[in-house]
Amino acid sequence: MTDFKKKFIGKNIWKIRTFDRLIDRKPSTRSQPQRLAWLEGIRIFAAVLLLWYHSQLLFTKYSYTPQPTGLIDNLQRMTVAGDQLGQGFAQMVSLPVWFGFQFVDVFVLISGFSLVLSLKGKPLEIKSFLKKRFLRILLPFWTVAWLAYPILWTIAKLTNSYAPDAWHTFAGMTFPLLFDYGGDLLLPTNGPWWFVPLILSFAFIFPFLWHLSHRWGARNLVVISIAVTFIYRAFAVYVFGGHPTYVVIDTPAGWQPFLPFIAKLSTFVLGIAIAKAYLQGKGMIFWSSPKALLVGIPIYVVGFIAQFYKFGWIFDDFLIAIGLTLCCMVVFRTMSKWLRIESLLVWLGLHSYSYFLIHNFVVDRTLNLVVRNQLDVYYQSLPVMAIATLLLALLVDRAMPWLQRSAIALWNRGDALLARPPQLQQAQDIRLGDTVSYLGSYGWKVVKIEQVVHDEAFYLCRIFDGNKALWVNEHDLKRDQNCVSQARS
Repeated sequence: MTDFKKKFIGKNIWKIRTFDRLIDRKPSTRSQPQRLAWLEGIRIFAAVLLLWYHSQLLFTKYSYTPQPTGLIDNLQRMTVAGDQLGQGFAQMVSLPVWFGFQFVDVFVLISGFSLVLSLKGKPLEIKSFLKKRFLRILLPFWTVAWLAYPILWTIAKLTNSYAPDAWHTFAGMTFPLLFDYGGDLLLPTNGPWWFVPLILSFAFIFPFLWHLSHRWGARNLVVISIAVTFIYRAFAVYVFGGHPTYVVIDTPAGWQPFLPFIAKLSTFVLGIAIAKAYLQGKGMIFWSSPKALLVGIPIYVVGFIAQFYKFGWIFDDFLIAIGLTLCCMVVFRTMSKWLRIESLLVWLGLHSYSYFLIHNFVVDRTLNLVVRNQLDVYYQSLPVMAIATLLLALLVDRAMPWLQRSAIALWNRGDALLARPPQLQQAQDIRLGDTVSYLGSYGWKVVKIEQVVHDEAFYLCRIFDGNKALWVNEHDLKRDQNCVSQARS
């Protein structure tokens, strides 16, 4: 290497390194991956923890859910309820599982974030966006529902156990034709399905919120959404007489006031704002792990304690979603980096929605038909249920395109049979036996006419000139006015 080259590189090496750091820390919107490994890791972890949460609730017969009686009283309740799950290490492990429901709010925040990334930096086209998102939510749901009901009915008949009645089966199979925020139509089939109307609502209002985030600015939209959400939740607690979904107590309105999207609007909007900052190469996604934990842990602790007080129900979900997401981001970002499991996390995350839709079926049938009250069998079943649910999710996701194609083909076939045949062009009035011209060539005779149904109906005509026969589109023919066909003579 010449002295000149060494001198040039020595003077400019800092620029090269700075440029590399900027690429690593602040990728452009064109080069950013649309699926972040640590984010997909949070998705599947949340789905598995919800499975264990529902398992623990069912096994202990709902012996503990948070109550608005203060921190100390709830710790005592947890200790008593945990006695059913064993002593020592087993009881300690069970403690965080009591709060697996908190990942529902993490799902809401991630939904707002993911919808922004799904735009891939392109302008939002409302019609195509809504069509794509609704199908993304409903196709897996329909697949799970249509496959699950026959299986549930068969298991119920063989084991003399519970199966949804005919009305609730119809409601589940035709959702969202029958749309219900309260979950009364879907709960008898699968309790966690109350979440599906919520995410449909968020997909529906996302274009409006996306517009406001540009018109008002993301920060102003977050502030307004926090005010709206907190005011609504205050009414939900003190005026409407409701309680959050994870609390099992008797209140005038039950959990109904906390089911509409407005009860979690601020969390969803925050996800949108974080995604916008991320696309600009800034925000909490780029925080170092120590900073993320330094902010996330205190926020989570405040939200965690707030859930044990009635006043805290106004803001606890919002704080829990922020703190828990930041902490999980650190954990899964570290795992994906050091264990090199980015591809595995992305693959698992792709199946997390189907996993969520299925998991309670597995939990309910396993605990009621196999585990019953056997503690050792319960702990043995936990990993089995987690893996079995994943396998079922893979089958559902594999079957979904086939069912979709079959449904479309069935619809097209039925539509073709029932649709009224279109009228031929009146100006031509082409009929069997007519003498016609084809692309300027005369002497052709129409010997057969058949209807074709594709995107739109039209006629194909078989024509013969004495030597050869062709199938042509009716629009390429003109009736020969100088000849009188044999069919009309």
